[in-house]
Amino acid sequence: MDVASSRLLVVRHAKSAWPPGVPDRERPLGPRGQRDAPRMGRRIRELVGALDLALISPTRRTQQTWELMNGELDHRGPVEIDTRIYDAWGANMVDLVGQLPEQAQTVLVLGHEPGVSELVLSLCGPGNPDLRQRVAIKFPTCAVAVLSATQPWAALRPGHAELTTFTTPKD
Repeated sequence: MDVASSRLLVVRHAKSAWPPGVPDRERPLGPRGQRDAPRMGRRIRELVGALDLALISPTRRTQQTWELMNGELDHRGPVEIDTRIYDAWGANMVDLVGQLPEQAQTVLVLGHEPGVSELVLSLCGPGNPDLRQRVAIKFPTCAVAVLSATQPWAALRPGHAELTTFTTPKD
C-alpha cells in the first residue's frame, strides 16, 4: 500500500425514522435520510474518487444509506458487513481500522454515533483544529470525515492521522 495516500472515510448513517415498535437495528431511513444519502454519495465521489473497501454496520438504516450512496459512487469492490460497528465506541473502532487490509488505500466505514465521532477524534492529530472542533461539537447524520495517514493501517495509532475534510448535508 502507498501509505502516503491512505484515506479513511468515516460516515454516519443518514437520518432514520423512528416507527413505533420497530427494534433499533431495523429502523429505516426517513425522508430526509433518503434525500441526503445520494447527495453525500456524490460528495464522496468528488472528494476521493473510488473506494477500495466499504465496511458497513448491519443495521437497516446503514444498509439503506450505503445503497443510496453507492448509487452515486458505483463502488463495485468489496463491501463487508461488520457487526462490530453497530455497538462500537472509539477504541474498538480504532482496533477495527488496525485490521484493514494493507492493499486497501481508500476505505469507507459507515456506522453510528458515538462510535464514528470517537473514531475520528481518536485518530486525528492536533492539525486542523477547526475541523476537529466541528466533529467534537456534532457529527450529524450523513456527515463524512476524511482522514489521511502515512502509516499502514496496522500501525496507525491515535493522534497519527490528519483530518482533511469534514462535510455534512448542510454544507
